[in-house]
Amino acid sequence: MPELPDVTVYVEAIGARVIGQPLERIRLANPFVLRTFTPPASRFEGAKVASVERLGKRIVLGATGDLYAVIHLMIAGRFRWLDRGAKIPGKLGLLAFDFPNGSLILTEAGTKRRASLHLVEGRAAMLAFHAGGIEPLDATLDEFTAALRRESHTLKRTMTDPRIFSGVGNAYSDEILHRARLSPVRLSLQLTDDEVARLYAATREVLVEWTDRLRADAAGAFPEKVTAFRDEMAVHGKYGKPCPVCGSRVQHIVYAENETNYCATCQTGGKLLADRSLSRLLRGDWPRTLEEAEAVKAASAAALTGAPPPPAKPSPSPRAKPRGRASR
Repeated sequence: MPELPDVTVYVEAIGARVIGQPLERIRLANPFVLRTFTPPASRFEGAKVASVERLGKRIVLGATGDLYAVIHLMIAGRFRWLDRGAKIPGKLGLLAFDFPNGSLILTEAGTKRRASLHLVEGRAAMLAFHAGGIEPLDATLDEFTAALRRESHTLKRTMTDPRIFSGVGNAYSDEILHRARLSPVRLSLQLTDDEVARLYAATREVLVEWTDRLRADAAGAFPEKVTAFRDEMAVHGKYGKPCPVCGSRVQHIVYAENETNYCATCQTGGKLLADRSLSRLLRGDWPRTLEEAEAVKAASAAALTGAPPPPAKPSPSPRAKPRGRASR
């Protein structure tokens, strides 16, 4: 899902092309993408675009007449800037905004149609789509701390909750927590003041660095390669690959359609976090540390090749029970 850095670069690229331009027509290839009935799309025809802004992970086109088009890309929604009146792609295309200088086309990969367009009148109606989270790049340390400690949740859940922090999702929360050297399952209320300050700094650093990087990659052109998985990322989408800081293999926790990526050495003191499905299956055989996980992999590789497994490390001998005082 496009997050704050990706959406910011989209907003800049779209704004540079459509602000001041009249919206000639909204073409719907998939009628279900439009989630509102009033005002009708015809009200937008001829209205000039006055603003393009980010609202959390949404992109908002503001037009004269106090009209707003609120677009949520969800997971697989993407924009293309094509020639005026260009055909909407058959399988992926959802809609097109036609302008005199080109067409902004919304596409969505996959079979699930989650991306949406809401057409509303009045700024208050537009702002109703904001979940309430603070802007992490605008917040002071005190504001960040207050938001973080408002409820007790894991850091992963807290960082991706739009009611707490605006614009941060699965990908950049992984990168932020790795930069801050904090476990994704650590509870927000357990953090010390120093750890909160470290998380605040990491949040700002990661979001600014990636916004600048994506802006530089686009180099004035319309951003075409918007993805949650990038080679330069430290841990997100890097399961099994070496951590760029310590060289340990990146681990993951899989749940539903997402996963959390982390480095056990940098973030959890070497402890492996339980994968809900696999740990239930393996139970007592679930490896607790990186060393145990590597031993399991080595044993599995040996079984496939027929080579003898590596010798197991001797476990420490149990301590002798103290003798009780002899009865007289």
